[in-house]
Amino acid sequence: MTKHCCEAMGYYLNQKCEIHNDSFDCPDNIVFYSAKYDEYGIIIHNGTQSYIKIKYCPWCGERLPSSKRYLWFEELENLGIESPFEEDIPEEFETDAWWRAKGSLTETNRPPFSAP
Repeated sequence: MTKHCCEAMGYYLNQKCEIHNDSFDCPDNIVFYSAKYDEYGIIIHNGTQSYIKIKYCPWCGERLPSSKRYLWFEELENLGIESPFEEDIPEEFETDAWWRAKGSLTETNRPPFSAP
């Protein structure tokens, strides 16, 4: 189980809805954690599985881990997988197993996101 930055973050990430099976469908769920990418986000309730990545906890203000999304794509590319959403990928890449096995990974030298 992932340890989150504060009790409030853990509470909101572990909420279970009696009506909705998917946290993206429940309007009471407001945050999401992707173990695969080690990133946190605010859920956009628009009928899709969209979220806006966040860098700081909305409750305690602690800096959250750097996303490993780019590293995920790079690691799969190094394995010869160019289209991970269209090709079969190793099972460990469906969870956090791929980056936990490598120890502490951080993204560096990434272009900063610039909003239009």
